[in-house]
Amino acid sequence: MLTSPSSPQIAIGELLWDMLPSGPRLGGATTNFAVLSARLGEYSSLISCLGDDGLGREAMGRLAALAQDTSLSLSGVQTSASLPTGTVSVTLDEEGRPKYVINSPVAWDAISLVPRLIGLAGTAAVIYFGTLAQRDEVSRASMRAVVGAAGTECTRMCDLNLRIPFCTEEVLRWSIAHADVLKVSDEELSEVGQMLGNAVISRGLRAAVDSETLSEAAIGCASELLMLAPQCKLVAITLGPYGSLLMDRRGSFRHRGYVVKVVDTIGAGDAFTAGLVHAYLQGATLEGISAVANRCGSFVASQSGATPKIPEELRGEIEEMVGR
Repeated sequence: MLTSPSSPQIAIGELLWDMLPSGPRLGGATTNFAVLSARLGEYSSLISCLGDDGLGREAMGRLAALAQDTSLSLSGVQTSASLPTGTVSVTLDEEGRPKYVINSPVAWDAISLVPRLIGLAGTAAVIYFGTLAQRDEVSRASMRAVVGAAGTECTRMCDLNLRIPFCTEEVLRWSIAHADVLKVSDEELSEVGQMLGNAVISRGLRAAVDSETLSEAAIGCASELLMLAPQCKLVAITLGPYGSLLMDRRGSFRHRGYVVKVVDTIGAGDAFTAGLVHAYLQGATLEGISAVANRCGSFVASQSGATPKIPEELRGEIEEMVGR
């Protein structure tokens, strides 16, 4: 089932510019997820806030142009008269992995809870949220109200996407307790475990010495997360170049990933999440969900930019994977 205007996918959170050595690039995990979901054919509604400034107008112009070719809705993007458009200083290490300095306060810290958002949440098939946009009480309250207004059939997707020091224990616990589908990266597991006081998750994947022990360690962490979140239906742990581990209440599936030439990894995790939700909504098996999510993530890692256009050939390949 693809989402639609009457049953949309909502993504609420950050909309910003990544200030890379090569120049500014529009992004933010929430925005990347919304755009990539729209490229996969979902009706994707972005809820965020921009400043009334040059960067804000440039961002809206680029998103509007993209929306002409996809089912991306921008009616939930607000404008702040007092706060600037969000920016993040980004540097890349030798392996193309990003390091961030996230500026504050910025416009996406001030997402207002307008009445339309509650009505939209009540019809949503998916609500995507994370931890970063909860750093300010204004956006945090709006996000939690939107999540709370979701119907019983809505899938609440949380990408933990930790950005310390902006994620507190309270934010982490609330997010985990309100997720039907939970995604965390291998790099975040230890920090998550320490904040939750969980010894198994705190160890993360450090003890893994080969593919088998990596799978065992990931299964152990996913099991703990499912026990901590009784309402959660699916946990996804991304393993960088080693693929992913998905676990639901019936079993698990380890995907070994796809070998690609990495250009940069910015947005690859968001593409993984977009692919995961796209396949999950259509009732794919854990194997099918894993294949789609990893294929989307690896494709973006092989491209320049966080939200590249998906070739028709790849879209066909993805839809075949959904049927597995």
